[in-house]
Amino acid sequence: MHRVLIIEDDRDIAILVRLHLEELGCQVEIEADGEAGLELAASGVYDLLILDLMLPTLGGLEICRRLRSSSDYIPILMLTAKTTELDRVLGLEIGADDYLTKPFSVLELVARVKALFRRMEALREGADGRGQGRIELEGLSIDEGRRAVSVRGRRVGLTAKEFDLLYYFASHPGRVFSRSQLLDQVWGYGHDGYEHTVNSHINRLRAKIEEDPSEPRLILTVWGVGYRFTESLVDTGAEPC
Repeated sequence: MHRVLIIEDDRDIAILVRLHLEELGCQVEIEADGEAGLELAASGVYDLLILDLMLPTLGGLEICRRLRSSSDYIPILMLTAKTTELDRVLGLEIGADDYLTKPFSVLELVARVKALFRRMEALREGADGRGQGRIELEGLSIDEGRRAVSVRGRRVGLTAKEFDLLYYFASHPGRVFSRSQLLDQVWGYGHDGYEHTVNSHINRLRAKIEEDPSEPRLILTVWGVGYRFTESLVDTGAEPC
């Protein structure tokens, strides 16, 4: 049974969402206050957080930011009454896994929740379908089970989406992905038009895992197409920038 926490100060919305998630067999708790909600979300007992953007005492973006600074990972579906691109991008940049803009269809929300559960199950089984949860390459170590990354023995702190993106890349060495393909595979559907989010995540990944981010040797740019993860550190099939 999946445990879901809803941090939402509109009680009618929270109860409606809870009823539909309970029909999926989820165990659902509701919290209306931001500070109290953060304390619950950080407890590590939930499989999903549905998070409103505008909350009393502490806003959703700050809650998301603090959770993503922790080593414990919880999928986050963000709800927002705001419709500007900036709000949506900020949520994704900070580490939200998905978002819905109010007013939203409850059926759409349920579909997004199911997709997040499937994605987490796929990650646990191994993104390459072989159940292999550890990838090693010339000093880079990726432990899927612990969602941990180290470079030459030094632990590297990644956000949830940075880890998902790196693990997906490393699970498919040599394969070229367009930005839209990466959005679909790593972020999920519903993010058309946010290709720049992929760019910013790749730039941050390079800053964290590359010996020289200005001349990357792991995540390579294929000009006019997208990106690919190198098959070896002597790979010269793509422009390294």
